[in-house]
Amino acid sequence: MVVQGQVCFHCTDAKLSIWPCGLLKPYIQVRHGQGIHNVEGDKNYKAYLSPDYFDAHLTPLGWQQVDNLRKHVHASGLSKTIDLVITSPLLRTIQTAVGVFGGEGYADKADVLPLMVANAGNSGRAAISSLNCPPIIAVEHCREHLGVHPCDKRRNISDYQFLFPAIDFSPIENDEDVLWKANIRETKEEVAARGLKFMNWLWTRKEKEIAIVTHSGFLFHTLTLFGNDCHPLVKKEICKHFANCELRSMVIVDRSMAGSDDSTTNYPGKIPSGLDLPSDVAVEKKLEKEEPDSGFT
Repeated sequence: MVVQGQVCFHCTDAKLSIWPCGLLKPYIQVRHGQGIHNVEGDKNYKAYLSPDYFDAHLTPLGWQQVDNLRKHVHASGLSKTIDLVITSPLLRTIQTAVGVFGGEGYADKADVLPLMVANAGNSGRAAISSLNCPPIIAVEHCREHLGVHPCDKRRNISDYQFLFPAIDFSPIENDEDVLWKANIRETKEEVAARGLKFMNWLWTRKEKEIAIVTHSGFLFHTLTLFGNDCHPLVKKEICKHFANCELRSMVIVDRSMAGSDDSTTNYPGKIPSGLDLPSDVAVEKKLEKEEPDSGFT
């Protein structure tokens, strides 16, 4: 896909540009609510290596964050404008997607599947209806940094289909997780390249406004490709890490487009406040401490 022209947040390789909000192809970026791995990883980055956090689910505080973001989405009118929700196929993102953008409580009907069954992922939550909400599809391209960290390994798609019957998992080819490797971690460049493929695929969708529920690392490394022709403060703003359940309204624009309006739908996330240090940041901080002093400042 090629978009002609140039505007503010520009990625030369993708021929794409991004504005904080505005015209043409609006989309919503959301980071998942607090997961069990965020809590322990904030205390000790080695927790991200623990199999105890395989496919980490939301904490009770994470569900409170989801509930508050849901209220914002409805109060701001976003719930009426979103045509499609795309989620990473990991438990914490799927739980966030259905909690924020799904229907109300599920009433058992033979002809209507629930978005989420009761207590999915040990959530203690009631079932969620698939009525009066946008369709939700799961896509591998917007997953978190792949490899090494068990919290970023997904379970079989057949398991998810039982827990989230009305979500469309058809874009995912393999039932088992063939992308995650126990001893190989994606490089930052590989995550960014995958993010770029996702952005180009996003452009091909016919829906007018799309919400994406994904991860801090994926968003950070993807967005670092953009904004190189902007003021450094603007570049810094679009590349800063997302808080848990933070929502940002963006738009993919044709370079021939001009003008934009300030977003009234952004949401700061982390309400209630809780530990949410992303695994990538924790590891980078650890490595910085371990690097010997080069003598340069």
